[in-house]
Formats: sequence, structure tokens, C-alpha cells
Amino acid sequence: MSELIHEFIFDSARRTPGAEALVYGARRLDYAALAGAVRSAADALAAVGLERGERVAVCMEKNVENVAAMFGAAAAGGVFVPVNPLLKPEQVAYILADCNVRVLVTSADRLRLLAPALAQCPDLATVIAVNPSGAALPEVPGVGVLGWDSALAAPPGTPPRHGIDTDMAAILYTSGSTGKPKGVVLSHRNLVAGAASVSTYLNNTPQDRLLAVLPLSFDYGLSQLTTAFRVGATAVLLNHLLPRDVLKAVVAERITGLAAVPPLWLQLAPLAWPADCTLRYWTNSGGAMQRPTLDALRQALPNAQPYLMYGLTEAFRSTYLPPSELERRPDSMGKAIPNAEVLVLRPDGSECDADEPGELVHRGALVSLGYWNDPAKTAERFKPFVQPGGAGLTVPEWAVWSGDTVRRDAEGFLYFISRTDEMIKTSGYRVSPTEVEEVVYARGGVLEAAAIGAPHPALGQAIVIIAQGAPGTTAETLLAAVKPHLPAYMLPQRIVVADAPLPRNPNGKIDRKSLSLHYADCFQA
Repeated sequence: MSELIHEFIFDSARRTPGAEALVYGARRLDYAALAGAVRSAADALAAVGLERGERVAVCMEKNVENVAAMFGAAAAGGVFVPVNPLLKPEQVAYILADCNVRVLVTSADRLRLLAPALAQCPDLATVIAVNPSGAALPEVPGVGVLGWDSALAAPPGTPPRHGIDTDMAAILYTSGSTGKPKGVVLSHRNLVAGAASVSTYLNNTPQDRLLAVLPLSFDYGLSQLTTAFRVGATAVLLNHLLPRDVLKAVVAERITGLAAVPPLWLQLAPLAWPADCTLRYWTNSGGAMQRPTLDALRQALPNAQPYLMYGLTEAFRSTYLPPSELERRPDSMGKAIPNAEVLVLRPDGSECDADEPGELVHRGALVSLGYWNDPAKTAERFKPFVQPGGAGLTVPEWAVWSGDTVRRDAEGFLYFISRTDEMIKTSGYRVSPTEVEEVVYARGGVLEAAAIGAPHPALGQAIVIIAQGAPGTTAETLLAAVKPHLPAYMLPQRIVVADAPLPRNPNGKIDRKSLSLHYADCFQA
């Protein structure tokens, strides 16, 4: 049984070497070829001096080299740091400097954009650039730069000694509601346990074909690879520009499993899905799916099972709603995934009663190792937990406090209320933006919407709704639609109806932070 994340690939190669493992455009690798690519990448990283536990950043679009570099870094005893290629050079440089990256793997085109910013990364020793054109690579002062093919051709170095499952495997950077992104440190144990849990409740088999459309820097996107490789299934990489590209890939590659976030599902739901679509299941995470989108997808894909999931990068995945429960409780987050326990706790640490709001706390093998180089934020979210009957334990177990307010009903099903740091404090009330948004979606005729709090001289914060309107929707009609269904203190003081979709963060979610910043002064004199 695999204990280290790269062993998923090696173990599948031993079992079924000729089975298709990875597809990227016209390139198709079986497990034997993928295992060879990972070993070659590991040798190349060792040859440039990578030591055990050192970080390897991978910043480029999804492709074969990206996957080989990430899993090769793990096989070499290093720690891979997937970086979203949509980030600006200064943002990439911040991540590289924050976690002391020693090796950067990127594309030649991307390197030309990044090169001036890499001076901010004092620990960076080597850049390996995927350079199919063979054009000259830019110089980076004080850093060795070589092409991917040259790196693979170098004599292999001495790989670090064999690791164990509690070693660091990856650092995933997640943007918070304020400040710089935080690096969540994941061990091999975290990633292996996460893949085992997810592939169990999704019933994945070697016959599955999973389409990877989400960024690999997003834990939900990376999960498509780890889930596929654990069971010997096929992962198909897609860098899509349009929602229709996703549909075309599903049809062309006979995809059986598709994962996306709510804004992408909103765009996919109206498409003309074929009656003989091969999807066995589809999953949603990264935010609640609104009922109209859910209903449209269930109608468009009647033979595919929907899995509504909730997760936080600090613990990979936390809950899922079984498809059999969807009709009864479509608004539920479900229950804990296998090999995890999810609690709802009061501020004093005691468990909440049924339907009492509290903070979601996750314990178990998926809880990460904390935030890189940030002891203060780690102490805020990762705390000792005394397991039942464990009062005599002298070495604490660590659990993660999510920052999300939820409730658990009498049957044990969880319901999301709000992120603690997104609660709107207006007129002395605490208002969940999710609650306001649900009314807007149900009554207002909008395609998507976000409720935020903006500073207000009299109210503390005032509620602002930003929406992409359906045809004919105006701020006035939207206010008239929601007014009968909201108490006075929850009514928006401003409504903005736009024709374009709302802004997205790099993971494809609605970018609440940018909206909050944009409208921060809208009530100031």
C-alpha cells in the first residue's frame, strides 16, 4: 500500500504498466511511461543539488512536465509547491521567497515574464524551463538556468534517503480574506489519506477517466490527480478557455468524473450535454451551489451522480453529501468523509446542540502541518484537541478550526452558515452573506451574486449586493424582489447589477476580497 504520494504512480505502474495514466492533448502516457518520467524528473532534481525537504516550485499550465515535476520532487525527497500560472510575477516571487524555494520549474515563456521578479528570491538556485521551441532562455543573475531536456540528460545525482509519511510533501498557497497568501504544509500522510478517502466515497476504479480542469495549485484540482493515480485510473489535463471546451473534452475523452467550482458549473449547466454522456459522477466544492444551477445540472445529466462537497485546504476535504440524500436535503454539506471527524464547537470548546451554530472543527489524518513560516496564524487555526477518553494523553493531537460557522441537524447532517471573517456586522446584527445571497438567487432573477459588507458611518457596515443580472434585471427590480423576504436590517443599502460575470480569484471562486476592496469607500462622504 502506498505511503508516499509519488508511490501511487509507481504502484499503479507495477500493477498495470500499460494502462493509460495521463492525457494532455495528443500526448498519452501509460503508467510505465509516467513512472519513468517521474523518476527522470527526480534524478534531474537530485542532479542540481536538491536536498531532502527543500522546495520545488512548479509554475506553468497543466501539462505532462508539470505533473512529472511535482511528483518527481516528492520522489526526490523534496516538497513541491504548485503555483498558479495566472498569478502576476510579484505574486509568484512572494511565494518563492516565502517558502525558500530552491528550484523553479516553469515554461520558457513564463520565465521571460518572471525573470525580473526572481531577484526577490534569495534562496532560488536553479530554474528548469520547459522550452520546446529551443529558443535562448533568459539569464537570471545568480541563478542557474537550464532547459527541461538538458536537465533530464544530466547524470543523476544521489537522491535523498527514503522518506516517511509524516515528511512534508507539498505546500499549497491559499489566499485569505486579508493579507498575503498562506502556505499550507501538507505531509505525504495528508495527501495519501485524502486520496484514499475521496476515492472510497466516489467509488473510483481503474476504469474511471477524470478531467482535471481546476488549477493544480488548488487542493481540489490536485485531488483529481491523486485520486486517479491511487486507483490506476486516467487523468486528462485541460487548460480550458471556454466552458464549451470542457464539454468537448468530456465527450472526446469519455470522461467519467468531473470536478468544478460553482462559477464554472453555472456556465456549464446551460450547455447542450449529450444524452449518452459518459459522466458517472460530478462533484462541487469551493462554495455552495445555488439551487437553480443544481436543478439544471441534474436535468442535463440525469445519469450522473452529484456529490456536493466541502473542504478546506488546511484539511484537504472534510464533508460530502451522498447523492441518495440530495433530494431530501439539497442545502446540506453532508457528513464527514471517511477517516475524518467533524465537530461543531462553541467558543469554549464544548459541542453545540442540534441546530445550534458553531465553528466547524476537523480532526484526523487529513489535518495539515500548519502554515509555513507563520506561527501566529498557525496558532489561531491549529489547536490541541483532547479526543474522547484521552484526558491522560500528554502529547496533544492537533485539529484545525475552520473559521466557518455551521450547524448540525438532529440527524447529523451539516449546513454551512458563513465564514466567520465574512460575517457582516450591521446595525448591531451579525449577518451571514450566504443567507442574503440565497434570497437573492431565489427571488431576484440573477445569474450570480455576492453580498459583502462595506464600511458605513452610521451602520458600522452596510450590505452591498453585486450581481450579474438576468435579462431585464435592474437594481430597482432586484430590491423589490428581495425586500418582502428580508428583515429591515438585512436589506442591501446598495445594489450593483452588471452584465459581466463577477471577478474570480485564481481558483475560480468569486473574489470577495477584490469586491470588498472595490466597494470599501462607497458609503464614505
